[in-house]
Amino acid sequence: MSSFIKRAFKHRSFVVGAVLTGFVLGMALLSLVWTPYSPTAINIRHRMAMPSADYWLGTDSFGRDVLSLILAGAQNSLTVGLLAVGGGLALGSALGLLAAARRGWIEELVMRFADFTFAFPAILSAIMLAAIFGPSTMNSVVAIAIFNIPVFARVVRGSANAIWARDYILAARSAGKGSFRITIEHVLPNILAVIVVQATIQFALAILAEAALSYLGLGTQPPTPSWGRMLNEAQALVFRTPFLAVFPGFAIAIAVLGFNLLGDGLRDLTDPRLSRQR
Repeated sequence: MSSFIKRAFKHRSFVVGAVLTGFVLGMALLSLVWTPYSPTAINIRHRMAMPSADYWLGTDSFGRDVLSLILAGAQNSLTVGLLAVGGGLALGSALGLLAAARRGWIEELVMRFADFTFAFPAILSAIMLAAIFGPSTMNSVVAIAIFNIPVFARVVRGSANAIWARDYILAARSAGKGSFRITIEHVLPNILAVIVVQATIQFALAILAEAALSYLGLGTQPPTPSWGRMLNEAQALVFRTPFLAVFPGFAIAIAVLGFNLLGDGLRDLTDPRLSRQR
C-alpha cells in the first residue's frame, strides 16, 4: 500500500485528476450544508447582475445566484453519475462474470444482448423514456445506466476470461470448488482494479451525458439545479452575459477532466506493465 501511495503521488495525471475530482466532490458536499443563497430563490430586482461582492459569479435571468446553482448542480451531477454508473456496473459486471464462468451459449447470449443494448445510446434511451414517462432525473439515470451495462459486461468478461485461463483456477477446480465460488474468491478480486478504473472513466461520461440530457430538456427538471440546463438557459443571452454559459461549462469541463485523468492514472498505477514502463 505504501509503495502504491508513493507511485501515486509521483503520477501527474493521477494527482491532477484527484485534485480536480476532490474539488468537484467538495462543491457537492458544501452545497449540502451551505450555499450563498438558495439555488431556487428568484430575485427579479437583481437579475442579470454581473459578478460582484454580493454575487460572486453574478445572477441569471431569474435573479438566481449562479454560484449557488453551480454548487447545487455539482450535487445533482454526482448523484446521477453515482446511481447510473453504479447500476450499470452492478448489472454489467454480473453479466460479464456469468459469461466468463459459463461460456458456451450463455456467453454468446450475454454478448449479443450487449451488442443489442449498444444500439440504444443514453440520449436515444432518454428520448424514449421521456416520451413514455416524461422527462425527469430518474429517466437520465436509467438511460445512462442502460448504456453502461454492455460497457461493463464486455470489460469484465474479457478480464475474467484471462483469469479463468490461469493455473491457479485449474488448481481451484481440482480442489472441488464450483464456478460460483471460484468467481467470488479468485476471479472477482483479481479484476477489481479493472472495474474501478472503468467505473471512474464511465463516471466522467455519465456527468457529460447528464449535462447533455438536461440541456436538451430530457433530464433534470426545474427547480432542481443542473449544469446542463444552466447552459440551455444561457444560450439566448450568450452575447449579452457570456459568464452565464462560461461558469457551468467550466464546471462540467473540470468534472469530466478530473475523472478522466483519475481513471487514466489508476489504469497506469494498477497495470504492472505500464508501471514498469514508467
